[in-house]
Amino acid sequence: MAETTTGLTSAKQVTLEDVKRDPEVEAYIDKANEYTGAIGYTEHGSRHANLTASIAYNTLKRLGNLEREAQLAAMAAYLHDIGNLVSRVNHEHTGAVLANGILERLGMEPVERSIVMGAIGNHEESHGEPVSPVGAAVILADKSDVHRSRVRNPDPTTYDIHDRVNYAVEHSFLRVDEKIRTITLELVIDTKLSQVMEYFEIFLTRMVMCRRAAQFLSCEFKLQINGAKLL
Repeated sequence: MAETTTGLTSAKQVTLEDVKRDPEVEAYIDKANEYTGAIGYTEHGSRHANLTASIAYNTLKRLGNLEREAQLAAMAAYLHDIGNLVSRVNHEHTGAVLANGILERLGMEPVERSIVMGAIGNHEESHGEPVSPVGAAVILADKSDVHRSRVRNPDPTTYDIHDRVNYAVEHSFLRVDEKIRTITLELVIDTKLSQVMEYFEIFLTRMVMCRRAAQFLSCEFKLQINGAKLL
């Protein structure tokens, strides 16, 4: 019997590997990625799922949170976009419900499922809020994944502003400094492809949400673009 973040015991602690191996999860992520591509969105598939899971886990581990809490953050981040297979609209809420069914079937205890559901259901900037350390880590992981590898449109001449900004980002990294309690999104942007102002034009609300998430973790959020500190 293993101890959970709640102090309760569970017959089985579900792991990220359990989630990744599940055929239902694999199908949901693949279809969510296919459907978001069909309506012109950037990549929302296994690359995004794996990267955000890693960032969410590492963020909480660097800040000294419990190992199990970091594991829950990784699972929530891995599953956070599966609701896109139903609809882009309210996909965070649909995804939370879908994740609950999957994790219940895999044997996760109710309190841990609740934590994951809350994190997934609150990851969108339109009305989401950091409601837990797990949720805050998912927000930071999701919003920091800006990179040219997410662009699926093969024709640069037809790029909209989202494609253009994402394609201009050559490098992105979320740096967590546990000593001075800062979380810094470091970007390298090719300004011949997109001006820095365009990044703020489409991502300002994301940066505000990252600031709230960092504050929830008792940290200060910072933004660095091409070596210049902007926030």
